[in-house]
Amino acid sequence: KRIFYRLGTGPVIGLLSALRDFADHNRTEMTELAKDGFRQSGRLEGISREELLKRMRSGNVTLLDVRPEEEFHLGHLPGAVNIPVEELEQRLADLPRDQEIIAYCRGIYCALSVDAVMALRRRGYDANRLADGFPDWVEAGLQVEMPA
Repeated sequence: KRIFYRLGTGPVIGLLSALRDFADHNRTEMTELAKDGFRQSGRLEGISREELLKRMRSGNVTLLDVRPEEEFHLGHLPGAVNIPVEELEQRLADLPRDQEIIAYCRGIYCALSVDAVMALRRRGYDANRLADGFPDWVEAGLQVEMPA
């Protein structure tokens, strides 16, 4: 006897975005804490969605989704490769060395992409991260891929 719940079809992404905006507006200490955490781990400035789209059109970039596999299967950026950050060290051979790698995760407060980029750079990869994340991509109305 089990009951499974799931979110309805309403504008959930918009709600999450509004909650993030609320936190940014009313809790500046959260923003400062997040900034401090990134600074302490060698914070990396991310590239914008617009810049990522430009690089994607050039065809010389590999998108790396470092979220857990379950999240990746709920939707991801077009052409993205999923390597959860905890598997990255074991799966470096799955990534090209001759292309820039852009990592992304859940959003501006998610450090998974920061950890991935730092690890990739230590191994000699040309790596950057998306400044925001998958929820912001969806909210912007950009194309998303779903598994068949």
